[in-house]
Amino acid sequence: ALIRGKDQEIWKSSYGNDICRLAQGMPGRPDGTDTIKFIRRSDVPPNKKVTYGKKECTIRPTKAEKYRVRLTVGGDKLTYHGLTATQCASLITTKILLNSTVSTPDARWGSLDIKFFYYGTPMIEYEYMKIKLSEIPQDVTEHYKLNEIVHSDGYVYIEIRKGMPGLKQAGRIANDRLVEHLAQYGYHPTPNTPALWTHETRNISFALVVDDFGVKYVGKENFDHLVAALKDLYEITVDEKGSKFLGLTIKFNYQKRTVDISMPGYVKKALLRFQHIARRKQRSPHQWNKPIYGQKTQYAEETNISPPVSATAKTLVQQVIGTFLYYGLALDFSMLVALSSIGAQQNNPTERTMSELVWFLDYCATNPEVTIRYHASDMILWTVSDASYLSESNARSRAGGLFYLSNKPKDPSSKSPDLPPRNGMIYALVKIMQNVMSSAMEAEVGAAFLTAKQACAMRTTLKELGHPQPATPLQVDNQTAVGFANDNIKHKHSKAIDMRFHWIRDRTRQGQFIVFWAPSKVNLADYVTKHHPPAHHVEMRKTFFHNNTQHLANIVVSNLLQGCDSTSILRTYTTRAA
Repeated sequence: ALIRGKDQEIWKSSYGNDICRLAQGMPGRPDGTDTIKFIRRSDVPPNKKVTYGKKECTIRPTKAEKYRVRLTVGGDKLTYHGLTATQCASLITTKILLNSTVSTPDARWGSLDIKFFYYGTPMIEYEYMKIKLSEIPQDVTEHYKLNEIVHSDGYVYIEIRKGMPGLKQAGRIANDRLVEHLAQYGYHPTPNTPALWTHETRNISFALVVDDFGVKYVGKENFDHLVAALKDLYEITVDEKGSKFLGLTIKFNYQKRTVDISMPGYVKKALLRFQHIARRKQRSPHQWNKPIYGQKTQYAEETNISPPVSATAKTLVQQVIGTFLYYGLALDFSMLVALSSIGAQQNNPTERTMSELVWFLDYCATNPEVTIRYHASDMILWTVSDASYLSESNARSRAGGLFYLSNKPKDPSSKSPDLPPRNGMIYALVKIMQNVMSSAMEAEVGAAFLTAKQACAMRTTLKELGHPQPATPLQVDNQTAVGFANDNIKHKHSKAIDMRFHWIRDRTRQGQFIVFWAPSKVNLADYVTKHHPPAHHVEMRKTFFHNNTQHLANIVVSNLLQGCDSTSILRTYTTRAA
């Protein structure tokens, strides 16, 4: 479609550049890499399949070549029996690394990007594909004499000799090549944390996501050593400020020892993609259940029995969940409860599901930007868990857990440590427990189990980064659950509890966790276990996120809607924000 439009010459020229880069190059166009070779149809081995070539077209304003066409391989038509999986650093690993940067004296952050990472890796066994001759620029056709070898079907056949995007094995063989190359310079992946790398002697570590490096280093010479090592084999782009990584916009203040992460414009682009026009301001990401006062347990609403929707609407639900789930995990975890509730219905969505989806999108339009700030700390992991009993459909309960890095407990031997200064959250656990819990205590123990299990992986990552951990404090607001975890109660009905949950008692005995009680009013994980009213969301955004100006506006509007006096509101919250 693009080569039939008004900018057809731009796109055809870019396509020609990419073909020459993959082949043997030509005067006036990029140099070749011998990744592909044009052949006749009769030269394809009889035992090999021939796949199609797919053109990926993008506009990349920040790149040297703004209009980009990349020829990729239709890997779904090819068979490969070797290993194809590669590991990538997670958001959690990246956030821990950012915290480590601001918490380590004289540490700095930078990022690197390998150009054409999937290209150029030698392959033992060649693959084959075909592309249309009519789409190739005339000068490229003449230079490679393609009219002489084109098949009667109008396609030119290609022998793929090196790695290319689209091949099932491309990522694996490119990563294996990188591991082998960097090992010569003393860089190795850590044993237990996927795609976290350290050096044998130098004070440098980095998270690797395909071809992107998020690098923490102490001493510019260590960063330069990594850059030089990569340049020996690859063409790379260097960003010494490290302002972009994993889709995050990263801003450091080394004097104040803070780092802010955000994703400007992500929500607005998503709303534009789904053509959503907000109906009204929504301060809550979901409809909330008004509590029944005097009743201790607040049960879930009745089962959704509204009419089902079309397959197109079902696809829309799945696309919205997929788009905003990454944003929720990366930054705005206030969305996760709503996303999990809608996601539980995505296989059989109804008209009510669509109503909840529109409500959620209105909330996104009301809160389009969010920033999380991390402060320097002792890099000690703190966790908070909570559960809401029978609050979901089919008699299920919801578990919640929050994780942040802060200072050491004032009294390490205390079984009830004082809460440290709060820091930005590195992860929010939001999960509907599939088993039916037999009591509120079992739900609380189940939430503690899920939180502690996630914390074990974080403890390992922190240790591999040089931040050994004492027993991890795990805050719970249920006394019986604390007694169960610490083995301080007599077991009667608790003997029938899900046997997986007894794991938390074993880990507590081993000294990996300190499970302690704190009142519900200071249990932050309560926020991700229930459908709260709008006023609570407005207040909690101030606690979790750094958008001071936007938060102040939200509070003022919310309270005005409730009929409060505007002058007193402005005076109160302006003072608080200052």
